Amino acid sequence: MGNLYDILLERGFIYQSTDENDLRDLLDREQVKIYIGFDPTADSLHVGSLIPVMSLAWAQRTGHRPIVIVGGGTAMVGDPSGKTEMRQMISLEEIAHNQEGLKNQLSRYFTFGDDQGLMINNADWLLDLKYVEFLRDIGKHFSVNRMLAAESYRMRLETGLSFLEFNYMLLQAYDFYKLFTDYGCTLQMGGQDQWGNIVAGIDLIRRLTGQTAYGLTFPLLMTAANEKFGKTHAGAVWLDKEKTSPYDFYQFWRNTDDVDLSRFLGLFTFLPMDEVKNLEAQEGSLINRSKEILAYEATAVTHGHEAARDAYIASVKAFGQADPEGLVKTSSQIANIKLEAQADLPTTSITSEELKNYPTATDLFVFAGLTKSKSDARRLIRGGGGYINDQRVEKEDQAFTSNDLKDSALLLRAGKKRYHRILVKET
Repeated sequence: MGNLYDILLERGFIYQSTDENDLRDLLDREQVKIYIGFDPTADSLHVGSLIPVMSLAWAQRTGHRPIVIVGGGTAMVGDPSGKTEMRQMISLEEIAHNQEGLKNQLSRYFTFGDDQGLMINNADWLLDLKYVEFLRDIGKHFSVNRMLAAESYRMRLETGLSFLEFNYMLLQAYDFYKLFTDYGCTLQMGGQDQWGNIVAGIDLIRRLTGQTAYGLTFPLLMTAANEKFGKTHAGAVWLDKEKTSPYDFYQFWRNTDDVDLSRFLGLFTFLPMDEVKNLEAQEGSLINRSKEILAYEATAVTHGHEAARDAYIASVKAFGQADPEGLVKTSSQIANIKLEAQADLPTTSITSEELKNYPTATDLFVFAGLTKSKSDARRLIRGGGGYINDQRVEKEDQAFTSNDLKDSALLLRAGKKRYHRILVKET
């Protein structure tokens, strides 16, 4: 399939790495044990965790062994990286519950088992450490000046960094050392804010064993709107279908900004890169077909093809098909989905000039026949039951114009099941 380093580089995963040429050679030469740590602070990950998850999936696909560290020990300390305040501590019982949830979830992306994926809780060795011995044997290898220069610590010095959190770098470095000596793990990967912690682990391994380990970090992903990836007006987009439904998960990807489409196709699907380049090259209305394929593939990876199919069909019924003529050729299973007629979705057609007669959400719900009067529409919106284009309407007088159209339409929903599509034609 190719060298893992080259695959990750081409698809946009790599921000920086240690010893690029040596690491590439190592990945060519042997099966490499690769670890990433995940905080067990919830029983589900969210889409912000998908870059490390997908990187481990690619590692297994290219013959390497992914190791997932559930930070049951470090979660009791708290990683200060990227945080403005100290994390809330969680109990051992909560950690155990969350660990089981994460293992079940990660099993969708790669396989756990003998000589396959491995999940380990660092509490197994961290909780039994003797503090004085740890300081003597491990702490002596760390320079406080160098630690304070790390970005994760510098950011917190102004708001306050507890001594508890100050220990985090030592503990994560010790994790890498334990995995290196006990499991033969030679590569740690993580977000770019983990660079200081990863390098500290590599240095500790060198000091204690005289051998070489490697590190690789992923870029901090910001959207075209300069927002942290994975955050929406409704909060986090979870990988657990009970927290974020497959349909809402699909819509999150379907609403990707044009500017982000190419990166997301490379990072969050397993489509070949030649197909990714073809999809990113689409223009005009056909770019929406590329977004449908991104949404379908990302949903299929997380929830399975059946859930992705159902979400796609529901979306088409609501908003229409982006490429009804099948002009965009793709190997995605979305190409084989047979769509039923959309006659069951009530639709009213008006012109863009006529749309100006219904400037607010209240006006639109009355026009669509979803409420009998403006007062009914206001009660619907105040109660949180009014949606336009799958976004909850927050204000009764919220304005909608032609600029808000998606695929030339506004999709109105009252409650959970009553829909009406307003199709707007240019005058």
